[in-house]
Amino acid sequence: MTDKTQLTSAQARGVRYARELETHLTWLETFSGTALGVLAVASGIYTYLGVSSLLDDNGAMSVFAAIAYSVAVSVGIFVFWSYLIRLFPAVRSKGAKAGLLASMGLGSVAIIAMSSWLNAAALAGSAAVEQHLAKTVQDYQSSLERAHEVALTGQSLERDVARVRQSFEDLSEQEAAGSLSGLAGRGAVFRVLRQKSAELSGLETQIAAQTPLVEQAFAQGNGILSRMRALTVEPGPVEARSVEFSESAVQLQGLIAQMRQLSVAALVERAAQDLAASVVLPELDGATEATRGNQAATITSVLEVLAQRARTLESAAKGVLALQPAPEVTYTPISAADAVILYARNFVPSWAGAIAIDLLPAVLVFILAITQSAIRSGREGVGVEDTMTLAELRAALQALRDVEEAIGLREARDVATAVEPASAPADVDTAPAPHPPHSDIPRLSGKSA
Repeated sequence: MTDKTQLTSAQARGVRYARELETHLTWLETFSGTALGVLAVASGIYTYLGVSSLLDDNGAMSVFAAIAYSVAVSVGIFVFWSYLIRLFPAVRSKGAKAGLLASMGLGSVAIIAMSSWLNAAALAGSAAVEQHLAKTVQDYQSSLERAHEVALTGQSLERDVARVRQSFEDLSEQEAAGSLSGLAGRGAVFRVLRQKSAELSGLETQIAAQTPLVEQAFAQGNGILSRMRALTVEPGPVEARSVEFSESAVQLQGLIAQMRQLSVAALVERAAQDLAASVVLPELDGATEATRGNQAATITSVLEVLAQRARTLESAAKGVLALQPAPEVTYTPISAADAVILYARNFVPSWAGAIAIDLLPAVLVFILAITQSAIRSGREGVGVEDTMTLAELRAALQALRDVEEAIGLREARDVATAVEPASAPADVDTAPAPHPPHSDIPRLSGKSA
């Protein structure tokens, strides 16, 4: 009949499996604490670099504050993960595991908030600031090109003004030949036409004078943009380059505002409105009443044509004014830590490394938890006496021998104490020797191992 205490082959394999895992864990524990400390210190160093980039003052107090913060981060990370590495694999109930898992999540969020983003700032802060400078250059370039486009569109109104002016000059020539009012010469109708032609000629001259100014401002703006692009990629500390970049940005912003003012669309709109409204009618100089009537009728027709041309010119000017203006661009200096957050998607590897150095111990926690669960599964249904190693068994036998020797010494003392009073003289006071305290004699527990 088979002994009930004998292990089955599956249980024996489970015990060997658990014992092998325990051997590996014993070896791993010899350097796990050191590895965790190295990770915490490395995170603290990068945190110090990130904090230093946020502090404006470089004095001793700022350095001390940065060191204190980084040390606190290192200690916090080390203690937090030390707790979880010890406790999470040891708990067995689902409630305890869920609670510790929630604590791990909350602690991980806190670590990212107080350390990981600063680590990312230390890893990619300069590159993020350069990214901010490059994006600002692109915004300024778009604004400059749009302002130049709108200004050139306004300059194109010069052709519309020239066309209207030419039409009035042609009408005046026809009137001088007598083709309009029937009265050849430079009479009242001719003077009205020449008056408006001169006004348009002056407006055309003003528009033409703006063209060199627009081109000059655009060329200066491109020169400033070239310098700003060079500042984004030059070697050296990005802080010093940011100062010069800011000065160039102010100059460029002023040029863009100047180009907006150089647009002549508003000037042409006002001139078109005044073209028909402000007409100085000359005295009719016809010799007869019929001639003067013809002159008046011709002037009325000229005024109608003038109003029509003015509306056309005003509509063209309003079309230019309706164009979308150049966007307002303002350069705002930004710290390395803020730049890393603002352009986080451009620096995913840096963020991944910054977070990994802080949260890598979480992987160790899960590895230990899985291993401990496997060890418990291998020992399931097996008594303690079946899981003892040879060394543990030898130690247990030696302890049992020590207990038996201690019990034998106690019995020998009891026998000696009982024999001594019988052989002592009658006149000698033989008081029984006190028994040794029970605490001096090793005891067996209620159940043997």
